[in-house]
Amino acid sequence: MRQTTIIAAKELRDGLRNRWVLAITLLLAVFALTLAFLGAAPTGVVKVSPLGVTIVSLSSLTVFLLPLIALLLSYDAIVGEIDRGTMGLLLAYPVARWQVVLGKFLGHCAILAIATVVGYGVAGLMLGLNGGGDAETWRAFAMLVATAVLLGAVFIALGYLVSATVRDCGTAGGIAIGIWLFFVLIYDMALLGLLVATQGQGIDGSVLNWLLLANPTDAFRLFNLAGTPGVASLSGLSGLAAQVQLRPAAMAGALMLWVLVPLAGTVAVFSRRQV
Repeated sequence: MRQTTIIAAKELRDGLRNRWVLAITLLLAVFALTLAFLGAAPTGVVKVSPLGVTIVSLSSLTVFLLPLIALLLSYDAIVGEIDRGTMGLLLAYPVARWQVVLGKFLGHCAILAIATVVGYGVAGLMLGLNGGGDAETWRAFAMLVATAVLLGAVFIALGYLVSATVRDCGTAGGIAIGIWLFFVLIYDMALLGLLVATQGQGIDGSVLNWLLLANPTDAFRLFNLAGTPGVASLSGLSGLAAQVQLRPAAMAGALMLWVLVPLAGTVAVFSRRQV
């Protein structure tokens, strides 16, 4: 475990040295603060929680932004080091390949977690100083931040699987963008088209459950937008939540599986790859 920790610390130091942490934190903080204050501006008139509106806005921001940032962090984590010749030097030390993968993964997750907690936390702090919300809404905000980190870990793991499989960084970058487009845009458009074409016939609640869990961004969105009654009413997903009847534990478990399966695949592929 010591080797894994050393590799994770090195990745975190590299992120700090390359200003990755600072850049991501500033980006998330700027967007979060903008959504928090501009999006919550009308709440005093309509008497809804500014924090609840911010959770809805940040959930949409997270679905689009965090997966892209995670893939940019991870797509060349393995193939890039092989191209530069540093992977062979690293494996010359007494370290197993699974430790290399796990250490680099933990380091990149730490970079994303620091940026997300600080960036979104600044928005939450400012809202708290200006009125905030009730205890239930603050719990929903805390779960938003936690699951945002988990969603980022999902796409870091997917980026690692791509990086361990392909032979050059250009191909890895192209596939990473394709993964982002598929899960963030194409999948939901195709699902919506299927529902419209069939008029909902033949797709019962259990099938819809599996279709939603098959996309980590949908599991994240449902967890945060349908899990709390006050937030669900603002997001307009109360009806969908009642139809699919997915428990928060099932959605969180699906996100965990989306981390573990690609990470295990990365270890399996990398263990057989010539460096």
